[in-house]
Amino acid sequence: MKKIFAMVLVLAFGLFACASAEEFTFRMGIDAEYPPYTYLGDDGEFTGYDVEMAQGVCDILGWKLEIVPINWDTKLFQLDSGEMDCIWSGLTIDVIDPEAYTLSFAYSDNSQMILTKAAYGISSLDDLAGKVVGVQLGTSADIALSEGGDAAELGATFGELRRFENYNVCFTELMADAIDAVAIDIGVAAGKISEYGDEYVMLDQSFAAEKYGICFRKEDAEMCQQVEEAFMKLVEDGTYVSLAEKYGLDVAALCLTAE
Repeated sequence: MKKIFAMVLVLAFGLFACASAEEFTFRMGIDAEYPPYTYLGDDGEFTGYDVEMAQGVCDILGWKLEIVPINWDTKLFQLDSGEMDCIWSGLTIDVIDPEAYTLSFAYSDNSQMILTKAAYGISSLDDLAGKVVGVQLGTSADIALSEGGDAAELGATFGELRRFENYNVCFTELMADAIDAVAIDIGVAAGKISEYGDEYVMLDQSFAAEKYGICFRKEDAEMCQQVEEAFMKLVEDGTYVSLAEKYGLDVAALCLTAE
């Protein structure tokens, strides 16, 4: 009887452990207005390239995915406070201290570009002198163009660098002729041009080049490794590339290749 009871306990604990693993909820911090990477779809559900990749990772690991919209300007504070497990939303990892956080491998190259209206006749970075340029507050483009940033000299030529809550507001201001251009990630700029047509153009010159990755708390290195291993399975089965094509991203910018 003692042996039977012991076996029952072992089975019970085993089932409990499996259930616990399956019930783990992976909380993904996103910018909710950052198409085509992370945004609210017409059906009221969050979607985008990063969202679908994260769902694929969770499917492989047996995790439940929870989307946590965050304030991009305070994203690291929110991560530190435990509001989510990671920041995964077209995040430029080049500007984050690797000593303070666990950073994943880079999964996409990202150039900082200028989006403008074709009618404005702006064809080079030099043409931005004296112009009003919009940017999302706290983004890598904002950091690069601000004092002390890698592209601060360019930013100093603008008539004004006007900061907005998100890129959708930036683009709305551009549509309304309230600003002359938007400093923006290449994937987002390409998405806007694809959506709205040749009324909008992206300059050929970039003012900064960076890489996208995922940011975790320093103590969550093991979680990062699990995510990376599952992510690579999506690279190997073609999901990585097919989703990029689905969302109109430049496949040539993808960093990872299947072995």
